[in-house]
Amino acid sequence: MEKALQTMIDNMPEKTGKSLNEWKAVLKTKSFTKHSESVNFLKKEHGVTHGFANTIVTLSKGENNNPKDLIAQQYKGKENLIPIYNALIKVVKSFGNDVIITPKKTTVSIIRKKQFALIKPATKTRIDLGLKIKDKPTTHRLESSGPFGSMCTHRVQLIDATQVDAELKTWLTEAYERAT
Repeated sequence: MEKALQTMIDNMPEKTGKSLNEWKAVLKTKSFTKHSESVNFLKKEHGVTHGFANTIVTLSKGENNNPKDLIAQQYKGKENLIPIYNALIKVVKSFGNDVIITPKKTTVSIIRKKQFALIKPATKTRIDLGLKIKDKPTTHRLESSGPFGSMCTHRVQLIDATQVDAELKTWLTEAYERAT
């Protein structure tokens, strides 16, 4: 289990008032059809911050919730993209121990106090990296958010790990610094 995720789970009782298992029990009493409905329930009804709510819901969805299993499922048939994913994770981990990496069914959320990046294997040959950098002009490479909608402000399409370069690291750093 990712160290940051384990730290988040360990801090859950202090930060949210309940342990992960207690939150799982709360969610079992409800019937939600969408991930976002569960997250919004925890945020609105229990005052849980988005990062904790998202993690609780993700880890409450059955046996395939192991982060490594979720990643393996995302990249099944797309194994050639794993070096890009690993390069992105290496960069965000270098920002500090306040970065939370939360794998979901089809994406991986990168969170500080707020989500600042989203990694999605978009096709068999491309990862889409969503970034949240408000008021940043788009460029040929730093596109508008596209399929990410309001979750992100920008998207970078990556087809090779060498594209996780100094320019991309600058954008990731800026998104991280604004996620307070």
